[in-house]
Amino acid sequence: MHKLTFTALAVWLLNSCTPAASVQTFSADSYPAQLSAWQLLDAGLTINPNSVYYSLNTTLFSDYAHKLRTVYLPAGTSATYNEFESFEFPVGSVISKTFFYAEDATGRVKLDSAWGGDPKNLPTGSRPLETRLLVRQQDGWDALPYVWRGNEAYLSLTGDLMQLTSSEDETFTYLVPSRNQCASCHATDHTEGAVKPIGMKARHLNRTQPGTNQNQLELLAEQDWLNGLPAPGARPANASSLDLTDDPAELAHRARSYLDINCGHCHNPAGAADTSGLLLDYQDHNLAALGECKPPIAAGRGSGGRVYSIVPGHPDQSIMSFRLASTDPAVMMPELGRSLAHTEGNALISGWISSLAGECR
Repeated sequence: MHKLTFTALAVWLLNSCTPAASVQTFSADSYPAQLSAWQLLDAGLTINPNSVYYSLNTTLFSDYAHKLRTVYLPAGTSATYNEFESFEFPVGSVISKTFFYAEDATGRVKLDSAWGGDPKNLPTGSRPLETRLLVRQQDGWDALPYVWRGNEAYLSLTGDLMQLTSSEDETFTYLVPSRNQCASCHATDHTEGAVKPIGMKARHLNRTQPGTNQNQLELLAEQDWLNGLPAPGARPANASSLDLTDDPAELAHRARSYLDINCGHCHNPAGAADTSGLLLDYQDHNLAALGECKPPIAAGRGSGGRVYSIVPGHPDQSIMSFRLASTDPAVMMPELGRSLAHTEGNALISGWISSLAGECR
């Protein structure tokens, strides 16, 4: 039987004076125009207690936007644990991801605001921009982008472009992906073409839930929302820090974790970028598959005149570092989801490449 966690209930009571309403689900031919119809969350980012919020171990970079993630399962149902792939979810499940910034007094967005992922402690002046839903229907997952306009978000299958200015007076274009663009990333098996969750995997979720001392996987299992959870020592976990370290194994783990969540949905053996031969998902790939001394399949502007994806010890000569640092739409990687470069993520990857020994012949 479905049980509400104390944490989820506390979030609702602390942030709302209205009675808790049940999450609503809809068939594929009757998706509502307004996000509020789903009863998942409101403009103040108060979440429904019938859902559970969660965070990922490693940062998925989206122009420094914060992300409030929730998952809902129908009463009496549960997901099934997988060690590497996304969990199997029952029909009626809804996964939400709301992108928001903290704003200063002039309405400029703060790219350096800190938030630990706890909905009870949102940054001051939080402004939601978009909420993306993944809805599990009988024939698979549907991706639905909703764009916030004031206190309501509206379904926008074609996405949106927003001109934002940071508190440092840097203007950039924030992209809300279209439904098809959502599918292009979430179809992690390019041949199959089915939309699947990316973050709902053991290695991304195996961490403490923000604001509590409870492991997120164990929370889902205790709520009867997850079957087949193995013992703690048998659960993979990606890195939760992007900081550089002198420990070579930990540095590699952090770099592989970052590439996994930001690039692995395309760069995997079945993904849209499989023909590149560059495999960045967190499987047991050798350094050659990760790009060491690997020439690109298709050269051009994306190489920046560089010869190999990774040149050990030389990030400045490596295509990977060049493309991650670029903001040119014809060059940058990932291709979607950002207009800005991720300073911290790029420093991590460059630091890892700098730590690699050897030379390309």
